[in-house]
Amino acid sequence: MSFQGYKDLKVYQKAYKAAMEIYSETKKFPKEEIYSLTDQIRRSSRSVCTNIGEGYRKRIYPKHFVSKLSDSDGECAETMIHLDFAKDCGYIKEEKYKELIEEYLQIGKMLGSMMVSPEKFTPKNIQNFN
Repeated sequence: MSFQGYKDLKVYQKAYKAAMEIYSETKKFPKEEIYSLTDQIRRSSRSVCTNIGEGYRKRIYPKHFVSKLSDSDGECAETMIHLDFAKDCGYIKEEKYKELIEEYLQIGKMLGSMMVSPEKFTPKNIQNFN
């Protein structure tokens, strides 16, 4: 198994998978939503992943790492709000909505756990830092 850094994190894998599901679902959204809800939910779901990756690269600095994880958690919450709108506007089915909300709740819990214990992610050997 090759070491891929942030891609090895379960939270990153879950967030990436969820963002790809959102991308797939938003292809069905009405054209009039392309520059509003479609764009917003795609951006926030992807931002969960990008903030995890950015933070992981700076994990040698625990405060910066936690800050980026906090940003990721905020994007997680934003994505859930956009999912609420998508469901209430009738753009996403109830079953898919519940599935995605549950995924983002789990992602949020995982991020919270990481923020409480950032030292678990600090590289032990600076030469292996990436």
